Amino acid sequence: MPTDEPVKLYTPEFREDTAVSFRRLRERHGPVVPVLMEGDLPAWLVIGYRELHHVLTTPSVFARNPSRWNAWDRVPPDWSMMPVVMPLPNMLSAEGEEHAARARAVNAALGGVDPHELGVVTERLADRLIDAFRGSAETELITTYADRLPALVLCWMFGLDGERGDRLTSVMTTVFDAGPRVMEYYMEMATTVGGLVAERRARPGPDVVSRLAADPRGYTDEEIVPELLAILGGGHQTTSAWIGNALRLMLTDDRFSASFSGARSSVGEALNEVLWEDSPSQMQAGRYAAHDVDLGGRRIREGDMVLLGYAAANQDPVVRSARGRDERANHAHLSFSHGEHGCPYAARTISETIAATAVEVLLDRLPDVELAVAPSELRWRPSPWLRGVQSLPVTFTPASPEGAL
Repeated sequence: MPTDEPVKLYTPEFREDTAVSFRRLRERHGPVVPVLMEGDLPAWLVIGYRELHHVLTTPSVFARNPSRWNAWDRVPPDWSMMPVVMPLPNMLSAEGEEHAARARAVNAALGGVDPHELGVVTERLADRLIDAFRGSAETELITTYADRLPALVLCWMFGLDGERGDRLTSVMTTVFDAGPRVMEYYMEMATTVGGLVAERRARPGPDVVSRLAADPRGYTDEEIVPELLAILGGGHQTTSAWIGNALRLMLTDDRFSASFSGARSSVGEALNEVLWEDSPSQMQAGRYAAHDVDLGGRRIREGDMVLLGYAAANQDPVVRSARGRDERANHAHLSFSHGEHGCPYAARTISETIAATAVEVLLDRLPDVELAVAPSELRWRPSPWLRGVQSLPVTFTPASPEGAL
């Protein structure tokens, strides 16, 4: 019988290792957990695979628009989770035909990225980043590589210069970690993107921003900025964590040691395993009950917020036993979400290209790379939304000076 005492999601104990916390929640509360977000605001966290799949595939019952939430009167203006919960005129908040129209526009804008050119550019940028530290004997791969590469690729896709891209990357990380002054940083992001939109409207180019601005749907400035912020935030943060988590796995698990001898075949397996075991898309807000409904033995009231526990659902013993513990080829995970509000196909393809290229190029260039600390010393980001290794210090044989014998 599940217990009814709400669980606080904002405690240091919960954020220190959410994977452990999710297992305990399942044991004590079952597949749907009553929780309290920061400020003791209530929600339901869905951690059962079947229950989450049901939520994602019944938008008429579990709707997307945050305006439906029944606790807005209790939300302080400086709430740290505001940027990922507040209603915005973008694809994430839209429902029905409005959502479908926005999804088509976003897919078209992202689908305009040539796959071959994307691969070539990603590989070139990966080489450039590695060249910057290849002459040393050590580096920290999250800050010098895993965070930087998706940011550089997205800047190229958006036609954004490196300086603004670097600043935007730093600000996005702060927002997703739900740290202090989060709304101030969100407004900085919006201002930067708003300036870029103005530039592209005046001088269109072969980039995502120009294509979305020219979409027949007719985006206003008030609509296109939140849409682009959603693309940037989701595209950078999750892809960066995916790369970092895959590198962590390959550096700590003997099953993938062959990759460090030049074999690329297991890179895809490692990336897929990460989506099951350490999903970058850890949790998302959310869905909102369109009417009273039963879910996983709980009574969800109209307007209640439902948090989507992707990482926990992927770890559900029910689905784990069905796929087999050592099965790396199964793609039924929920890390890209599911249903009509799932990750757009074009966005998923771009993320997969960036992540696979990042890992492959690094292993080719640094075949003897090793973790510089014990695996037990690695820590996870304190974000409630993303699961990503915080730091990945490594050592390797430095490159010889140019021209040396």
